[in-house]
Amino acid sequence: MKSSEIIPIQTLELFPILDNLLIDLLKSLTEEEWNAQTVAKKWKVKDIASHLLDGNLRGLSISRDRYFGENPENINSYQDLVDFLNQLNLTWTNATKRLSPNVLTHLLESTGKEYSDHLQTLNPFDNAVFSVAWAGEEISLNWFHIAREYTEKFLHQQQIRDAVGKQALMTKELFYPFIKTFIQALPHTYRNTNAPIHTIVTLIITTEIGGQWSIIKEEKNWEFIDSFEADSTSIVKINPQDAWLLFSKGTTPFEALNKVEILGDKELGKVALSIIAVMA
Repeated sequence: MKSSEIIPIQTLELFPILDNLLIDLLKSLTEEEWNAQTVAKKWKVKDIASHLLDGNLRGLSISRDRYFGENPENINSYQDLVDFLNQLNLTWTNATKRLSPNVLTHLLESTGKEYSDHLQTLNPFDNAVFSVAWAGEEISLNWFHIAREYTEKFLHQQQIRDAVGKQALMTKELFYPFIKTFIQALPHTYRNTNAPIHTIVTLIITTEIGGQWSIIKEEKNWEFIDSFEADSTSIVKINPQDAWLLFSKGTTPFEALNKVEILGDKELGKVALSIIAVMA
């Protein structure tokens, strides 16, 4: 069996599609749309485009060139890492306010292809340069790192599209790998949730572009389970629009409560609304 056939979440072939959609979108924006407010409260559309460029450039510098630039100091917790990354994002978006939309678009077009080409060279089962911390991993394999990078590109482009009323990414081809990657944070989200052994929680992202995932309580942790004989203790149903917003802090669990459906143990199900699949 080829390694590509057993990669849990395959996203590499989607990077060029996503990048082309982004460039077409940015080239179509009016000046007013470039300055539209997004669900990321501190960022306008132009700030998110700038952040996407930073992702390409940092990815190439660190992963391809092994140049780390600013190394974090005194990182003793997850929150320390989040604070460091937030500061990097702030200094970058402030500095690139002087760049025109045309310049940003041109740089995104060239660096997007470079970064996509680089990711193609990585062995999917080698250790990644960074772990996927929001999934509770200290060491991650490249396939997961690449899928995480895909979610970054999907999420931020979707934030732009949401702000200007264009939703081209909400298709099975593009959305399902995105949400499947986000759902990898589900067991980690339940890590401090006490329940009887073999308790099962099922999370359903509704409609034809979503999917269904279940986790089971084992002796020391929660784990994904493909099939099970017992009924789920709690079933949580969320539509795709609410899911991407909720799991990226675009809305709060409290705000989402009126939009989701929880069957069975409601308190147990509410924990799933706390999934955060971004560094925040």
